[in-house]
Amino acid sequence: MEPGNPENSTTTLMTDFLKKCGGCAVVDGGFATELERHGADLNDPLWSAKCLISSPHLVRRVHLDYLDAGANIILTASYQATIQGFVAKGLSEEEAESLLRRSVEIACEAREIYYDKSTTGSWDYIECGNISRRPVLVAASIGSYGAYLADGSEYSGKYGDSVSLETLKDFHRRRLQILLKSGADLIAFETIPNKLEAKAYAELLEEGRINIPAWFSFNSKDGINVVSGDSILECVSIADSCKQVVAVGINCTPPRFIHGLVLSIRKATSKPIVIYPNSGEAYNAELKQWTKSSGVVDDDFVSYISKWREAGASLFGGCCRTTPNTIRAIGRVLTKNP
Repeated sequence: MEPGNPENSTTTLMTDFLKKCGGCAVVDGGFATELERHGADLNDPLWSAKCLISSPHLVRRVHLDYLDAGANIILTASYQATIQGFVAKGLSEEEAESLLRRSVEIACEAREIYYDKSTTGSWDYIECGNISRRPVLVAASIGSYGAYLADGSEYSGKYGDSVSLETLKDFHRRRLQILLKSGADLIAFETIPNKLEAKAYAELLEEGRINIPAWFSFNSKDGINVVSGDSILECVSIADSCKQVVAVGINCTPPRFIHGLVLSIRKATSKPIVIYPNSGEAYNAELKQWTKSSGVVDDDFVSYISKWREAGASLFGGCCRTTPNTIRAIGRVLTKNP
């Protein structure tokens, strides 16, 4: 590929970004946890996406909380935002599409507000005598088909025999098209529970000749396979073979499983590895709540960071039940051990 070719800029975006960040980058943390802390009621099939309708100011507030904590990548509140889900709530398709775009606009607004209010400090750096802003990317979040179902199947990957590859492609296609043109820097396919959905995402990216980069992030409940039981190596291989995918990793998985998963992922790809586990608690799909099984506190969570980095990960953040304090602590670890 020639320099300047859009495909070339896509494939190098993450490596260039990581260089600007000093080799490692900080991803934000749990979104719903923070929305609830700010007073949002998320008892709804739309979950955090509900706030795009009812409380966009809270969405912006949470983005700013994570930027203040040192995040280099903030994910939009679109994880559970689907056209089908919004229509089921009585909105038109046009209104649903507008809310998807709005999720990215709010994150971009938060980034600009953060930059405007920032002054020279520990997160700024001097380059050639000039103060440079901390690099920040906006990642448009896409949750799995199971997230839309809101029945906990994103944590099992069991969609039933009636859900085919084409079913998943048809479900995700329009949302992806909207988010690709929204102004986001990359697309984050999150909590991917099975190989079928990873393949659907890869085919959608390839069929559209898309030049915006993406990452694929899977979840696991045993540290060996993804939650459906599909091989993590096979899932990562799908991501590795898709040129639009610039990072691969794991999210919403207990911290104790991450080290082994990073080692496995590194066997199947040389692409940057992104890691943002949950707090270690378990999600009860029937009660729709997190239960304290083997939860870890912030200090315990971040004590793993150096080990994960040594194993090959280069992007670190948190998922469900983690907070800006988690992200701030991750940043401190990375700064102390550049």
